Amino acid sequence: FINASGSKRQQPLAKFEPQRRYATLVALAIEGMATVTDEIIDLHDRILGKLFNAAKNKHQQQFQASGKAINAKVRLYGHIGQALIDAKQSGSDPFAAIEAVMSWDAFAESVTEAQKLAQPEDFDFLHRIGESYATLRRYAPEFLDVLKLRAAPAAKNALDAIEVLRGMNTNNARKVPADPPTDFIKPRWQKLVMTDTGIDRRYYELCALSELKNALRSGDIWVQGSRQFKDFEDYLVPPEKFASLKQSSELPLGVATDCDQYLHDRLTLLETQLATVNRMAQANDLPDAIITESGLKITPLDATVPDAAQALIDQMAMVLPHVKITELLLEVDEWTGFTRHFIHLKAGDLAKDKKLLLTTILADAINLGLTKMAESCPGTTYAKLAWLQAWHIRDETYSTALAELVNAQFRHPFAEHWGDGTTSSSDGQKQQGRKHRPYQPEVWKQPRTDFLHPHLRPVRAVSHQGGQRRRARLDLRARWPAVPRVRPAHRGTLHRHGRLHRSCLCPDAPARFPLRAAYPRPGRHQALHPQGRYCL
Repeated sequence: FINASGSKRQQPLAKFEPQRRYATLVALAIEGMATVTDEIIDLHDRILGKLFNAAKNKHQQQFQASGKAINAKVRLYGHIGQALIDAKQSGSDPFAAIEAVMSWDAFAESVTEAQKLAQPEDFDFLHRIGESYATLRRYAPEFLDVLKLRAAPAAKNALDAIEVLRGMNTNNARKVPADPPTDFIKPRWQKLVMTDTGIDRRYYELCALSELKNALRSGDIWVQGSRQFKDFEDYLVPPEKFASLKQSSELPLGVATDCDQYLHDRLTLLETQLATVNRMAQANDLPDAIITESGLKITPLDATVPDAAQALIDQMAMVLPHVKITELLLEVDEWTGFTRHFIHLKAGDLAKDKKLLLTTILADAINLGLTKMAESCPGTTYAKLAWLQAWHIRDETYSTALAELVNAQFRHPFAEHWGDGTTSSSDGQKQQGRKHRPYQPEVWKQPRTDFLHPHLRPVRAVSHQGGQRRRARLDLRARWPAVPRVRPAHRGTLHRHGRLHRSCLCPDAPARFPLRAAYPRPGRHQALHPQGRYCL
């Protein structure tokens, strides 16, 4: 319904018949509620993270500002300690030894100053979070009131604490009621929450909100109506449907569903391959590697492009004619016909003006935007480009068009110089971003940088950075990361987006996309057909 509404524009909705218009508006409302819910939770996460970060910075700044006074006290008590040691060795009066360094009144005053400079025993900054309590109180009651939270058993105590806070907000209570849930309080918070006079209201609420944030990230608490924080069970196939597919042997898997048979086949293959490697190692027949007493030695790779090739590259660049990029795209379209995939959303017709269509695609490709592209191209208006983008250019049309180009590259004889196309890489590109970045605890000291990872990039394919998924007919067997991955600070960072963290597997492959494991002999494996966003 949302796609048919023309990218949420008002004019297409006005043309619909009433029944369809109302259904589309309901769909837009549901989708909008999920988007707003996710944005609210994400904003709370960033606010809480920013408060923690500010408290930590203030704690460190104060300690650094007191560094000179702390150093003076350390030097003073070093002199006093040495005087006491000398007094013990000589058998003289220790109090007189102290007064020889400084007067007794000055010594008592210095002890008082040292107590003021001393930090908590665990040197934690958590007590400074209470200074920002008023910031959270501006929105926390309404925030907790609108969310429909559900919890797994591991987070039930934290959810009970949230219910206590809701009741206190409703009754305008200042004190925490008797016997509130406290099992969720971590040892780090114990001294602040559990005081001699009872439970501290500020730190109890701060601790509960912090645990709510962690539970949402880990998936132990989910939100009804949310998209990113929904129940983990909603990502999976319903048990009834799974049982039915299993009973009818229609599970869309490329492996045997009999576990014993599957393990037997894999172990047999593993033993065969290990025997092959062992035999080749004994005969020194391993390609580009040898095994000695000190371990495995790999032959370093030589440069594939000689230095003399640069002169030829420059010469060829001068020979090639200068053409307009739209004319080049039209020529590529004559070879491949990739523009036939950009069909109208409702009518299914092709774009009447291919040059205008390619101009709109080019605006996406170079991140120029429709407004600047319309200003740069005479005879083109923003309205024409926006209409084409709304009705002909979508995620699925990009996917099928890119697959068409990938298949054309795969079939071209010249592409064999880059390999057989059965491996892929994720070459992350570190790009400088905006000056101010959202709070991320693991990189808060670093300037804003972003890693751009193509979801899936065959060796001979042009990757699409817009998050589209490939449908190329490639026999992909392995995917190698080209840069080291940064592990999230919290294990739920990727889970809340419906993804699992894997360093060498692509979790975003579409349904029915053939993934294959990397085996030495290509004829021995079967295709895997992952469902949705999860891969084995």
